[in-house]
Amino acid sequence: MGIRRVVLDVDKGLIRPTLVELARAIEAVPGVDAVNILVTEMDMETMGTSITVEGEDIDFERLIETIEDTGSAVHSVDEIAVGKRLIENTKKTRD
Repeated sequence: MGIRRVVLDVDKGLIRPTLVELARAIEAVPGVDAVNILVTEMDMETMGTSITVEGEDIDFERLIETIEDTGSAVHSVDEIAVGKRLIENTKKTRD
């Protein structure tokens, strides 16, 4: 079964690549249907992002390689979904 969703913690340069350049590079990866980039933090030189990628059969190795080729750094894989359908996470609450 192919990978349907990946959520990555990625740092990129403050100026380059731009968010649009990074999104376009990711969108070109085989199997990618949608990309969402959320800025999570900023400092003088870098921008922290959470990148969500969805598709039918995402080429994971190519995805990581593509992000790194832009000069960005993948810190962690925070979520991965595989299967015939996506399962949305639900928040657990304590009483």
